Amino acid sequence: MRRGELAGMMAFMLLLGMLAGSPRAAEEDPHAGCAAPPSYVPEELLERQVTLRDGVGNSRETVTTSDPQAQAFYNQGLNYLESYVWIEASRSFHQALRLDPKLAMAYLGLSRVASGLDNAEAAQSWFNKGKALADGISARERRRFEIRGKQLEAMQDLESDAKYQAYKKSIDEALAADPDDPELWILRGNADEGNASGRGQRGGAPTVAFYERALRLVPDHATAHHYLVHSFETIGRMEEALQHGEAYAKLAPAIPHAAHMWGHDLRRVGRVDEAIAQFQKADALEDAYYKAEKIDPAFDWHHGHNLDLLASCFEHKGQMKTAEKTFRESAELGSVGAYPAFNKREMPGFLIHRGRYAEALEAAGKMTSSDYPQSRTAGHALAGEALIDLGKIKEAESELQAAQKELANVPVVTPGIVPRRSTVEPLVEALRGEILMRTGKQSEGRNVLKEVQRKLRAMPGPDAWSQALFRLEVMARRARDAGDWKLAEYTAEQMLDHDAAYGGSHLAMALVLQKKGDAAGATREFQAAMSGWRDADPDLAELKRIPKKVAETGLGR
Repeated sequence: MRRGELAGMMAFMLLLGMLAGSPRAAEEDPHAGCAAPPSYVPEELLERQVTLRDGVGNSRETVTTSDPQAQAFYNQGLNYLESYVWIEASRSFHQALRLDPKLAMAYLGLSRVASGLDNAEAAQSWFNKGKALADGISARERRRFEIRGKQLEAMQDLESDAKYQAYKKSIDEALAADPDDPELWILRGNADEGNASGRGQRGGAPTVAFYERALRLVPDHATAHHYLVHSFETIGRMEEALQHGEAYAKLAPAIPHAAHMWGHDLRRVGRVDEAIAQFQKADALEDAYYKAEKIDPAFDWHHGHNLDLLASCFEHKGQMKTAEKTFRESAELGSVGAYPAFNKREMPGFLIHRGRYAEALEAAGKMTSSDYPQSRTAGHALAGEALIDLGKIKEAESELQAAQKELANVPVVTPGIVPRRSTVEPLVEALRGEILMRTGKQSEGRNVLKEVQRKLRAMPGPDAWSQALFRLEVMARRARDAGDWKLAEYTAEQMLDHDAAYGGSHLAMALVLQKKGDAAGATREFQAAMSGWRDADPDLAELKRIPKKVAETGLGR
């Protein structure tokens, strides 16, 4: 690339970065200092010996070492790192260091792994060990240490815009010296995710051009495809996300996350059966890996996440028995970080969705003793929702107060995929809105719930998108039960706009149209609901209800 072309692109990227806003303004993603403890993975496991493997991606960069095997293990660690397989990335970098103890870049890799595990102290320690070897490495590698040093400084103070900008500037300066380095372009994309902890999961419009530049330098760069999936998901360009997801899955067939990512977008475009196949492929890869390596699945953040999305696909199809079994498998895993602990909300959420409120109350209660404020907040909020459905408003109000108190402990800005306050808050606001609706403040409650629906639908990320659908369905049901048919209609419209392939979206609208006396419209929507649930459990309550509702108004005659 000519320097004039680079300068022009840098100016364009600066403009995009300004449009993206400050660290506080970054979009949320349930897939990215924090008051919670770091994710715990035993050192023995992180340092365990490993062999070279195929099918993990194609990232590579030449590092200072005279040992070809050390170089190969470094590249393997880089590929695992860029797919968030923290354990195997760590093992690979350690293996490289066994072969060449002076391989400084392997220490930098271990520092990045530690950040992935939310362990700031370890991240700094590994960085310091690598930097002590900087005299014996190339100028390009020294620039990488400069970048990482600026990143660590900014990550220690995520709300400092000055430190954040210094971090981005260090990458820009490295690119000016080496504009044809694809890894630098990928790092530059990571850096435009709203704060210095970006690692490819919170990208948006400003990050796309950086990853596309890496693809132009290295066609079919697996990591560039991977991060483009996340970026296009965030801005709602699902067809492009789908294309890059398919490419990533083919380029990294041994990485469960690659199969999983393609499943994200197959699900979003209504290809649910194909999404299930991808999530099941990821699950099979993970199960084989845990058995072969004798690893507790709870130490892998990705496993529960994949199970939750697989379960939500079965829930979407109306296959509730399989969905529940899969959700329970995820719920039984231990929580070794804030993200999986927060995701324990899936089980009580499912039970509320299925009208099993006493069980939901028990499941939510277990979350309130978590080590992580995100999980405790969600537990109290969902317990409150279950109590509302059980008719215990006063007790629900107590849970709301507890949830609001815990919410204050959730950081506003967080690293990686640690859930931040704006990700957790809609759960609390939903409970507040439902309580208002039942305590004589219907107008205020209705406005709160509409705003919650807007926030739920605006959250990027596949789990947030799936969860929003079923939460909308619960809100629609509660609105009907409360006799608020205007809110029920509004919520049904939101459901259809969110996912018209879901049978429950059509049923919610059919019930509204039936109430309004629109026989033809209700018939059409009832039929669409039955079509959406064509593979559902035969005893699905919603399906059994439809003929009765049709008969009530003579729509079947």
